[in-house]
Amino acid sequence: MKPSASSTVIHEVFGRAYERGDRPALVDVGAGLAYGYRALVTEVTRAASGLVRRGARRDQVVGVQVSTAGAQTLAVHTVLAAGGVAAPIDPALPVREVAALLRECDARTLVVTPDLAESAALAADESRVRQVISLGTALDALDFGDLLALEPTALPVLDPKRQDALVLAGGHRLAHADLVGLMEELDLPVRLSESDAVLVAWPPDGGCGLVALVGLAVSRGALLVCAGGLDAARLPGLVREFGVTAVSDRAGALERLG
Repeated sequence: MKPSASSTVIHEVFGRAYERGDRPALVDVGAGLAYGYRALVTEVTRAASGLVRRGARRDQVVGVQVSTAGAQTLAVHTVLAAGGVAAPIDPALPVREVAALLRECDARTLVVTPDLAESAALAADESRVRQVISLGTALDALDFGDLLALEPTALPVLDPKRQDALVLAGGHRLAHADLVGLMEELDLPVRLSESDAVLVAWPPDGGCGLVALVGLAVSRGALLVCAGGLDAARLPGLVREFGVTAVSDRAGALERLG
């Protein structure tokens, strides 16, 4: 199931993923996960199809509260491919604040990592969320893997200028075209290519910086190494092991090494 040709975030990020085949796309060091390009786009589009099968509607807001950049990549792009609007939520927030954000954006679904599933269930009870999806087995949550097993169906065709991609705290929304624009701005000082490896050493938060950074790296065919939450003493070893050529700061800005 290939992404349809358009200038949406999904097309910009994954438009060449099939031709890149098994080349490494993403390594989530903390979670012990690794994806090649074709495997990553296949999982995202199959999971998006599963969301549509389960009744996801265009423009429906889906909360995303996850503890690693790799998990955020899967969750956010699955939501976008299904025509939804992703609402990134800082994993460090207490239940009451998470519930308030979910009510504010009127989310009906929440995607989490298993370590956050218990608190997510409590937040769901205090909001209008009716479905919690876990990227791994968790009590009282639908396993993300179950979406992949559903019969494939067509994904919606989106207008990148009109279709929202993200909704942030306070209600600020970014259309697909806005998010693609942020990706292009990040690339100006570095000009990433397929020969690059990008190290992201900070965890997800409630902003759009990490989403744009990850989208940029994958769109350019670079290797993305996610190491948020790891001891800083391990980072030099990761730089050597993966041949890292660019790093980001907490604000999402990129700079080249050397």
